[in-house]
Amino acid sequence: MAIENEIDNESKEQMESVEILIIGAGPAGSVAAALLRQQGREVLVLEREQFPRFSIGESLLPQSMEYLEQAGMLRAVVEAGFQFKNGAAFVRNGQYTDFDFRDKHTIGWGTTYQVQRGTFDHILAKEAERFGAQIRYRHEVTMIDLVQEKPVVTVKDPDGKITQIEAGFILDASGFGRILPRLLKLESPSNFPVRGAIFTHIEDRISGEFDRNKIRVTVHPKHCDVWFWTIPFAAGRCSLGVVAETSFLDRYQGTEVERLQAIISEDESLKTLLENAVWDTPARHIVGYSANVASLSGKGYALLGNAGEFLDPVFSSGVTIAFKSASLAAALLQRQFAGEEVDWQAEYGIPLKKGVDTFRAFVESWYAGGFQQIIFHEEHQPEIRRMIASILAGYAWDLTNPMVKETARRLAALEALCTSE
Repeated sequence: MAIENEIDNESKEQMESVEILIIGAGPAGSVAAALLRQQGREVLVLEREQFPRFSIGESLLPQSMEYLEQAGMLRAVVEAGFQFKNGAAFVRNGQYTDFDFRDKHTIGWGTTYQVQRGTFDHILAKEAERFGAQIRYRHEVTMIDLVQEKPVVTVKDPDGKITQIEAGFILDASGFGRILPRLLKLESPSNFPVRGAIFTHIEDRISGEFDRNKIRVTVHPKHCDVWFWTIPFAAGRCSLGVVAETSFLDRYQGTEVERLQAIISEDESLKTLLENAVWDTPARHIVGYSANVASLSGKGYALLGNAGEFLDPVFSSGVTIAFKSASLAAALLQRQFAGEEVDWQAEYGIPLKKGVDTFRAFVESWYAGGFQQIIFHEEHQPEIRRMIASILAGYAWDLTNPMVKETARRLAALEALCTSE
């Protein structure tokens, strides 16, 4: 036992120590790092990949701008020259409707950007470094030990060397990698069906009537639960993808590009819109991205953004939820490091999930067809449209909005009204 203790003490002396360890340098991790550095905290970020790297989730929501401003990153994003965005357009069987996010119930940002995530995420990471955060790329967390007084992670560097790091607190911002949920067995099944997405970037060469300042969501002409995204970028390019249950996507053969083209050809409006497009980028395919966890926090750690829960890409909520979680966690850590008692479940998990659950209700209604009936209804009440626009703009935590305060009840009432006429 004495020998074991001697070895343990020696390992302890060699172990690196940091106040706050963040896993992942994506949007949640970078914003959290910048906010924590502004508090004077020592921050180390471990990122498995090398930036810039490809990622989807390219259409931001205006609520995101508030968190970029809070983190001191707004100027860098504005000056990057991304495609301006002021709303969302929806198309179904010849019907068209759109929402201008500047005309909404909630006071706040009404415009944002549509971004190539490789560039966008790299900008945020560099901003976090500008504030003094240390980022180590190509470093992978392989184990975590929560038995000790402080959490200890085991890390593999690019050369395969294994080291250990003791942290005063860990924020998991690993996105779809979901490092801590996997290592700690926190994952729980999503209540959504298993869906997949096939997507790519193209030179769109769109001519005619097309609002490049809005994401365009197109509903499949025969299947209300199958939809396409068209996200315009600057310089005549766009992100293009289809989302459907895997059983639908499995009907189509060939390369990922051929499968995507075949599905798009089934919608005449989208086929016409993209008839001159140059398909110059291989398509990708992801499956089963929706996820949930048993808890968003525990002893010495909290989960940010997609590491905790990812709903669905239909309303582009992922980055907004990531930023919101980073802001909440940073504020609580400021209090915790000042010696205050923090109830992470009551002050982080429950408030964060309130907005997530608002988005969830809209996602569920979208796939069931009810929300589609609402937005394509011929008669629109301006104030209700402004309430909906606020949520589509990312303001899912604004309890002054009746559609947030009583989401399920009000959605059900609107669905009943729009389907009965």
